[in-house]
Amino acid sequence: MTKLTNPTLAEQQTRLWVSNVIVKYNFCPFARKEVENNCIHYQTSLATSIDDAVMEMIEQCIELDQQPTRETTLLMFEQGFTDFEEFLDLVDLANALLVAQGFEGKYQIANFHPDYVFADSDDSDAANYTNRAPFPTLHLIREASMSAALDEYDEPESIPEHNINLARRKGIDFWQQLLAGCKKPSA
Repeated sequence: MTKLTNPTLAEQQTRLWVSNVIVKYNFCPFARKEVENNCIHYQTSLATSIDDAVMEMIEQCIELDQQPTRETTLLMFEQGFTDFEEFLDLVDLANALLVAQGFEGKYQIANFHPDYVFADSDDSDAANYTNRAPFPTLHLIREASMSAALDEYDEPESIPEHNINLARRKGIDFWQQLLAGCKKPSA
Protein backbone atom coordinates (compact mmCIF):
# COMPACT_ATOMS: atom_id res chain seq x y z
CA MET A 1 0.00 0.00 0.00
CA THR A 2 1.30 3.43 -0.94
CA LYS A 3 1.01 5.93 1.90
CA LEU A 4 -0.28 9.25 0.60
CA THR A 5 0.69 12.24 2.71
CA ASN A 6 -0.93 15.27 1.06
CA PRO A 7 -4.71 15.54 0.85
CA THR A 8 -5.73 13.72 -2.30
CA LEU A 9 -8.48 14.65 -4.70
CA ALA A 10 -10.58 11.87 -3.17
CA GLU A 11 -10.04 13.23 0.34
CA GLN A 12 -10.80 16.83 -0.65
CA GLN A 13 -13.98 15.92 -2.48
CA THR A 14 -15.13 13.46 0.20
CA ARG A 15 -14.61 16.01 2.97
CA LEU A 16 -16.69 18.49 0.97
CA TRP A 17 -19.38 15.82 0.43
CA VAL A 18 -19.46 14.98 4.16
CA SER A 19 -19.86 18.66 5.01
CA ASN A 20 -22.19 19.76 2.19
CA VAL A 21 -24.37 16.67 1.97
CA ILE A 22 -24.12 14.31 4.95
CA VAL A 23 -23.92 16.95 7.69
CA LYS A 24 -25.85 19.79 6.03
CA TYR A 25 -28.82 17.59 5.13
CA ASN A 26 -28.50 15.45 8.27
CA PHE A 27 -28.32 12.14 6.37
CA CYS A 28 -26.35 10.87 9.37
CA PRO A 29 -27.45 12.68 12.54
CA PHE A 30 -24.22 11.57 14.25
CA ALA A 31 -21.78 12.91 11.67
CA ARG A 32 -21.74 16.58 12.74
CA LYS A 33 -20.23 15.75 16.13
CA GLU A 34 -17.48 13.62 14.56
CA VAL A 35 -16.68 16.31 11.98
CA GLU A 36 -16.52 19.00 14.68
CA ASN A 37 -14.34 16.76 16.88
CA ASN A 38 -12.10 15.88 13.91
CA CYS A 39 -12.60 12.15 14.61
CA ILE A 40 -13.06 11.04 11.00
CA HIS A 41 -10.05 9.58 9.23
CA TYR A 42 -10.02 9.96 5.45
CA GLN A 43 -7.86 7.35 3.72
CA THR A 44 -7.37 7.38 -0.03
CA SER A 45 -6.64 4.05 -1.63
CA LEU A 46 -5.04 3.52 -5.02
CA ALA A 47 -6.12 -0.14 -5.01
CA THR A 48 -7.75 -1.38 -8.19
CA SER A 49 -8.00 -5.08 -7.31
CA ILE A 50 -10.44 -6.53 -4.81
CA ASP A 51 -7.63 -8.38 -3.00
CA ASP A 52 -5.60 -5.21 -2.49
CA ALA A 53 -8.69 -3.24 -1.48
CA VAL A 54 -9.81 -5.68 1.22
CA MET A 55 -6.28 -5.91 2.61
CA GLU A 56 -6.22 -2.14 2.87
CA MET A 57 -9.60 -2.23 4.60
CA ILE A 58 -8.21 -4.69 7.18
CA GLU A 59 -5.19 -2.39 7.69
CA GLN A 60 -7.63 0.41 8.44
CA CYS A 61 -9.41 -1.78 11.01
CA ILE A 62 -6.06 -2.41 12.69
CA GLU A 63 -5.36 1.33 12.68
CA LEU A 64 -8.76 1.95 14.29
CA ASP A 65 -7.74 -0.52 17.00
CA GLN A 66 -4.53 1.46 17.54
CA GLN A 67 -6.19 4.90 17.42
CA PRO A 68 -8.98 4.99 20.04
CA THR A 69 -9.69 8.69 19.42
CA ARG A 70 -10.36 7.97 15.75
CA GLU A 71 -14.08 7.35 15.62
CA THR A 72 -14.51 6.25 12.03
CA THR A 73 -12.66 5.80 8.74
CA LEU A 74 -13.72 6.59 5.20
CA LEU A 75 -11.65 4.50 2.77
CA MET A 76 -12.03 6.08 -0.66
CA PHE A 77 -10.96 4.32 -3.85
CA GLU A 78 -9.63 7.04 -6.10
CA GLN A 79 -8.86 4.80 -9.10
CA GLY A 80 -10.74 1.54 -8.69
CA PHE A 81 -14.25 0.16 -8.47
CA THR A 82 -15.97 2.70 -10.69
CA ASP A 83 -18.29 -0.10 -11.83
CA PHE A 84 -21.03 -0.36 -9.20
CA GLU A 85 -21.47 -4.14 -9.57
CA GLU A 86 -17.73 -4.68 -9.08
CA PHE A 87 -17.90 -2.42 -6.04
CA LEU A 88 -20.72 -4.56 -4.59
CA ASP A 89 -18.45 -7.59 -5.00
CA LEU A 90 -15.82 -5.70 -3.00
CA VAL A 91 -18.39 -4.88 -0.29
CA ASP A 92 -19.40 -8.56 -0.02
CA LEU A 93 -15.79 -9.71 0.33
CA ALA A 94 -14.98 -6.90 2.75
CA ASN A 95 -17.86 -7.94 5.01
CA ALA A 96 -16.79 -11.59 4.86
CA LEU A 97 -13.19 -10.68 5.66
CA LEU A 98 -14.31 -8.48 8.54
CA VAL A 99 -15.83 -11.62 10.07
CA ALA A 100 -12.90 -13.89 9.18
CA GLN A 101 -10.38 -11.48 10.72
CA GLY A 102 -12.29 -11.23 14.01
CA PHE A 103 -13.61 -7.69 13.55
CA GLU A 104 -17.29 -8.70 13.48
CA GLY A 105 -19.12 -6.95 16.32
CA LYS A 106 -16.31 -4.41 16.57
CA TYR A 107 -16.65 -2.65 13.22
CA GLN A 108 -19.31 -2.53 10.55
CA ILE A 109 -19.13 -1.34 6.98
CA ALA A 110 -21.38 1.18 5.30
CA ASN A 111 -20.76 1.84 1.63
CA PHE A 112 -21.13 4.68 -0.83
CA HIS A 113 -20.60 4.93 -4.57
CA PRO A 114 -21.09 7.59 -7.26
CA ASP A 115 -23.56 5.28 -9.04
CA TYR A 116 -25.22 3.76 -5.97
CA VAL A 117 -28.62 2.19 -6.63
CA PHE A 118 -30.59 0.48 -3.90
CA ALA A 119 -31.85 -3.03 -4.64
CA ASP A 120 -35.35 -2.92 -6.12
CA SER A 121 -34.86 0.74 -6.97
CA ASP A 122 -34.61 2.58 -10.26
CA ASP A 123 -31.46 4.50 -11.17
CA SER A 124 -33.52 7.70 -11.42
CA ASP A 125 -34.83 7.48 -7.82
CA ALA A 126 -33.47 10.48 -5.91
CA ALA A 127 -33.31 8.27 -2.78
CA ASN A 128 -30.15 6.68 -4.21
CA TYR A 129 -28.35 9.95 -3.43
CA THR A 130 -28.44 9.11 0.27
CA ASN A 131 -25.62 6.65 -0.60
CA ARG A 132 -23.95 8.42 -3.52
CA ALA A 133 -20.52 9.89 -2.90
CA PRO A 134 -17.76 11.36 -5.07
CA PHE A 135 -15.75 8.10 -4.94
CA PRO A 136 -16.42 4.44 -4.14
CA THR A 137 -16.07 4.39 -0.35
CA LEU A 138 -16.06 1.89 2.49
CA HIS A 139 -17.06 3.50 5.78
CA LEU A 140 -15.69 1.67 8.81
CA ILE A 141 -17.82 2.37 11.87
CA ARG A 142 -17.16 1.42 15.49
CA GLU A 143 -20.17 -0.68 16.47
CA ALA A 144 -20.02 0.27 20.16
CA SER A 145 -20.11 3.96 19.30
CA MET A 146 -22.93 3.49 16.82
CA SER A 147 -24.92 1.49 19.34
CA ALA A 148 -24.45 4.17 22.00
CA ALA A 149 -25.46 6.92 19.56
CA LEU A 150 -28.56 5.02 18.47
CA ASP A 151 -29.55 4.46 22.11
CA GLU A 152 -29.54 8.23 22.63
CA TYR A 153 -31.48 9.01 19.45
CA ASP A 154 -35.28 9.16 19.49
CA GLU A 155 -36.71 6.78 16.90
CA PRO A 156 -33.48 5.74 15.12
CA GLU A 157 -35.51 3.55 12.78
CA SER A 158 -36.91 6.77 11.26
CA ILE A 159 -33.50 7.90 9.94
CA PRO A 160 -33.58 6.01 6.60
CA GLU A 161 -37.22 7.00 5.97
CA HIS A 162 -36.43 10.65 6.71
CA ASN A 163 -33.45 10.54 4.31
CA ILE A 164 -35.45 8.93 1.52
CA ASN A 165 -38.29 11.43 1.90
CA LEU A 166 -35.88 14.38 1.92
CA ALA A 167 -34.01 13.08 -1.12
CA ARG A 168 -37.20 12.58 -3.09
CA ARG A 169 -38.64 15.93 -2.02
CA LYS A 170 -35.50 17.78 -3.21
CA GLY A 171 -35.40 15.75 -6.43
CA ILE A 172 -32.71 14.14 -8.52
CA ASP A 173 -31.59 17.38 -10.23
CA PHE A 174 -30.85 18.98 -6.84
CA TRP A 175 -28.69 16.04 -5.70
CA GLN A 176 -26.91 15.72 -9.05
CA GLN A 177 -25.91 19.39 -8.86
CA LEU A 178 -24.88 19.10 -5.21
CA LEU A 179 -22.71 16.03 -5.85
CA ALA A 180 -21.23 17.67 -8.96
CA GLY A 181 -20.37 20.69 -6.79
CA CYS A 182 -18.38 18.43 -4.48
CA LYS A 183 -16.39 17.21 -7.49
CA LYS A 184 -15.28 20.63 -8.72
CA PRO A 185 -11.51 21.12 -8.64
CA SER A 186 -10.31 22.95 -5.58
CA ALA A 187 -8.75 26.35 -6.07
